[in-house]
Amino acid sequence: MKAVLFVGHGSRDEEGNEQVRQFVQTIRPQIHKTFYVHTCFLEFGVPSVIDGIAHCVEQGAKNVIIIPIILLPAGHSKLHIPAAIDEAKQRYPHVSFTYGRPLGIHDATFTILQDRLKEAEVVLDEHTAIILLGRGGSDPDANSDLYKIARLFWERNKKAIVEPAFMGVTNPSLDEAVAKCVKLGAKKIVILPYFLFTGVLIKRLEKKVSEFQSMYPHMSFVQAHYFGFHPSLQTIVLDRLQEAIGDFVPMNCDTCQYRIHVVEHHHHHHHHHEH
Repeated sequence: MKAVLFVGHGSRDEEGNEQVRQFVQTIRPQIHKTFYVHTCFLEFGVPSVIDGIAHCVEQGAKNVIIIPIILLPAGHSKLHIPAAIDEAKQRYPHVSFTYGRPLGIHDATFTILQDRLKEAEVVLDEHTAIILLGRGGSDPDANSDLYKIARLFWERNKKAIVEPAFMGVTNPSLDEAVAKCVKLGAKKIVILPYFLFTGVLIKRLEKKVSEFQSMYPHMSFVQAHYFGFHPSLQTIVLDRLQEAIGDFVPMNCDTCQYRIHVVEHHHHHHHHHEH
């Protein structure tokens, strides 16, 4: 039997953990019924990754496919999950393990971000600034991916200013990004949180937005809904699962406008750019 083990980040706020479990339930019907499906967490939530693997093996799994429901590749996906898999390989030498990619950068990422702006009734123009707000971490790779997402998002919304910022650990901070947008002439600032689930930081952000409104009374501030468990997130997660099932090694093509155009129009189009 094969098992699919989804790994959520985990939150001190149990509401966030429950959102992960509910999301897995929504995609369960789209995964073949012969697969056993289970959910675990890196921290704060239960079960842990190693306990989640143990549960799958107890259910009779001979192959465990591990899919991180984590936005960007950082310490958790590069170190902590592989360490748990290494431990499991020692414990269960008769079981094989397949490790999938984090969500990363995918064309559906931008569908979700656009929808969050629509929900907030944001009209994009040269006086509007969007701050794409990430969690922030010590991994330069993950931090630079937020910059890439911000740039690709700007490519689709060239009327508005788009600035990346981080809640903690690294710069630019949200305060610095707001100050920069003010200097660039923005009259409206939309904070678009690049977070998967609610939690302590989202609740802290709500307080920050009201502080900004007091600091800059002549401006308008909008907090859009966080990235979250949007229906298009199912597309991304199921794509990562299909890659893992098929042992598919992807190139940096998920957001290539030329490739997407070719797929949509079903014809060949040669282009000269590096992947």
